[in-house]
Amino acid sequence: MSAEPSIESFGYKQELRRSLSFADLLIYGLIFMVPIAPFGIFGGVFAKANGMIALAYIIGMVAMAFSALSYAQMARAFPMAGSVYTYAGRGIAAPVGFLAGWVILLDYVLVPGLLYLVAGTAMHSSVPGIPIWLWIVAFVLLNTVVNYLGIQMTARANRIMLVAELIVLAIFIVVGLIALGQGKGQAPAFSPVFDSSAFSWSAILGAVALAVLSFLGFDGISMLAEESREEARRLGRSMVAALGVAGALFVVQTWVAALLVPDRAGVIASGDKPGTAFYDAAEYAGGHWLSVLTTVATAIAWGFANSLVAQAATSRLLFAMARDRQLPRFLSRINARHQVPVNATFLVAVVSLILGVYMATRDDGIQLLSQLVNFGAMTAFLALHVSVVVHYVVRQGSRDWWRHLIAPVIGFAILVFVVFNASIAAQRLGFAWLGVGVIILILMYVFRRRPVLSGMTEEVNQ
Repeated sequence: MSAEPSIESFGYKQELRRSLSFADLLIYGLIFMVPIAPFGIFGGVFAKANGMIALAYIIGMVAMAFSALSYAQMARAFPMAGSVYTYAGRGIAAPVGFLAGWVILLDYVLVPGLLYLVAGTAMHSSVPGIPIWLWIVAFVLLNTVVNYLGIQMTARANRIMLVAELIVLAIFIVVGLIALGQGKGQAPAFSPVFDSSAFSWSAILGAVALAVLSFLGFDGISMLAEESREEARRLGRSMVAALGVAGALFVVQTWVAALLVPDRAGVIASGDKPGTAFYDAAEYAGGHWLSVLTTVATAIAWGFANSLVAQAATSRLLFAMARDRQLPRFLSRINARHQVPVNATFLVAVVSLILGVYMATRDDGIQLLSQLVNFGAMTAFLALHVSVVVHYVVRQGSRDWWRHLIAPVIGFAILVFVVFNASIAAQRLGFAWLGVGVIILILMYVFRRRPVLSGMTEEVNQ
């Protein structure tokens, strides 16, 4: 550990509480990704993949693994909060870091609102008497209180929620396997992985572009770098481990569910517009009680567990950018008692509340937010891969060709495909957001407030 750089060596004070273990980080990543994430988007991925949903998740896991490897490398070089903002800023140049941070804000700031909206919609379908906006308010207030009480409180809540999600998932898999054993299967056993009669690369890759939404969140672990008591390389390992565990769970549950979809042709033809394909499969396998259980579990997992860690990660990104004076300084304020970025936490809560309630009035709210979140994350990951090459190969002369050149280049190529195959609406709004960031950056130079990261030399920042 003595060979690893400390946060003080980069010109910062240690203000956040270092209390998180490897297990805490792993659990945080799993909760952020949501072990039962495919429940909510199962039908859409199933339809795009022509039933080969397990294959889509396998390819998606491999694709995201390259980004996880790049995160692990940059976490070792710069063990501090800020994620892609920090890595691109210090690995390439401060202005690039600002733009990377600005783009990934599109992901992080919108994610909590999306999660609250999905959860509120699901709960409203189960309890129609309570409007969606009221469910959103309840989830926002609960998560804000937990996050305000400190990262340890968040970690304890994460453990409880992870156990609950895994129990629900285990129940579904066991009941599903029993149903398959009773002959309820609606397709050949290996059709979720490969079906020669329906296979096409365009269909599978289109499904992968949607499936990767389930994996977004492993990168959130990097936001807790200054609250981890582990050495930096274990921070990176926790990201890779979380991705691997989540990927395995995603493949197993989608494989079982795909064999139990009662109306396969109908779901593929309609694209599962009602979004009930997974719950229909659960009801077919075990009865109405299993459908209700999986529906409510999805709402709680998205509205409390996932949004809890999303709010925490977003507040750390705002905190990191604000202490470098690239966002308003008040966002860097730390609560002395709980040692959390209090103003950033409250701002995320307010934005999430307004965004969630507004999008609840739109028919395409969930779809639009999902596309924008995906676009923001993938675009920021492009900068991540470039930062690995520039920092290690160009500046340090590394000859570790696999980790510092080949893997980042492959990851970059995969993400270019995902970004340019996003919906037209997501591309327009995403590039418009990037354009606003470029304008802000230009104005910063005009008013002599160019981005400068603490501890970096004048030459590097330029």
